[in-house]
Amino acid sequence: MLILSAYLPGTGWGASARSYYLLQALASRHDISLIALVSPEEYEMYRTHSPLHGLARHVQLVPFPPQAGKRQAQIRTLLRGQSYSLSSCILPAMQEAIDALCARETFDTVLYEGLFIAGYRLPHGAKVILDQHNIEHELVRRTYESEREPARKLFNWLEYGKLRQGELQRCAAADLLLVTSEREREVWGRLLPGKTVTVVPNGVDVESFRSSSREREKANHIVFTGTMDYYPNSSAVLLFARQCWPLIRREVPEATWQIVGRNPSLEVQRLGELPGITVTGSVPEVQPYLSEAAVSIVPLRVGSGTRLKILEALAMSKAVVTTSIGCEGLEVHTHEHLLIEDQPEDFAHAVVALLRDRERREALGNAGRDLVERIYSWHSCGERLLSALNQYDRKREQV
Repeated sequence: MLILSAYLPGTGWGASARSYYLLQALASRHDISLIALVSPEEYEMYRTHSPLHGLARHVQLVPFPPQAGKRQAQIRTLLRGQSYSLSSCILPAMQEAIDALCARETFDTVLYEGLFIAGYRLPHGAKVILDQHNIEHELVRRTYESEREPARKLFNWLEYGKLRQGELQRCAAADLLLVTSEREREVWGRLLPGKTVTVVPNGVDVESFRSSSREREKANHIVFTGTMDYYPNSSAVLLFARQCWPLIRREVPEATWQIVGRNPSLEVQRLGELPGITVTGSVPEVQPYLSEAAVSIVPLRVGSGTRLKILEALAMSKAVVTTSIGCEGLEVHTHEHLLIEDQPEDFAHAVVALLRDRERREALGNAGRDLVERIYSWHSCGERLLSALNQYDRKREQV
């Protein structure tokens, strides 16, 4: 099996973690070759520490060329009548690497890890699987709807139209679609009737993310985790800081909040100047920061797919307050596994109530941990993937 990825699979962040653990499951039954686009930082990391040792028998890294002026590139792409998102990962060097490897070896199956890598020419006859981490055009539409800055709003509207058309085409061309939730399976059932779509949820390493001693928990301490150069995350913390944080500090003046995640923008970094807020930037792992949290927050207003940050917090038996978008697609229930609030004032009040109620925090955290162990361990997600591939192969043989 050949896997094509727009990044190096690893355990460090959302999409990368999904790719890594699904690759791990596939490697238990298949010989895996991987070609991945990587940043200079990822390339250097792989040279010193390979997270794929023993999983893939062949790994080839194709570096992204240096690119300055993202906004200008977005405009140029749209003026050519193309989607910037769909074009950004389609590079001649990647196609050359695919062609060279496929000239030496035969692959019966090709797995695209994400939509944006799924635009390359492949050998005739190969079964194509597309792992849809999100419904990408839905994410851009929601970004457009939430955006207030005129130029960004216009870009997202234009990008939405081109991206939706291209996403439908790439998904229609795949033999099998993988999605992260039943909700997404139903959406694709309406958009592409007759397409084989299988749910393989996002998961969590239940051994690595495990509740530590309650003694590590800091009183009145709130944590948000997530990649901070990802718009849904950065917009969430900026809105929370403006709409919710003053209300929380008014009720609990000693409350503290850590924003944990790589590549925070200058605007996010400046939140660290506000009383009680710390912006960490990149960290080796998020578990120590979650261990210290009394409450984990997921105040997302934009998103698609499902959020690994919620699964990680639940795995560590943490009380979570989220929006409906934040926990969309997960089999969670408000007041049982976490709290769901969509209005800023209600969200802030829910956080305050949990900060003041240790027994309630522990009850939600324990229920969340039980849920993750039953449904969302990466082991069970990997088994669902292998089962789905077996079922698909049997159906093809019967045709």
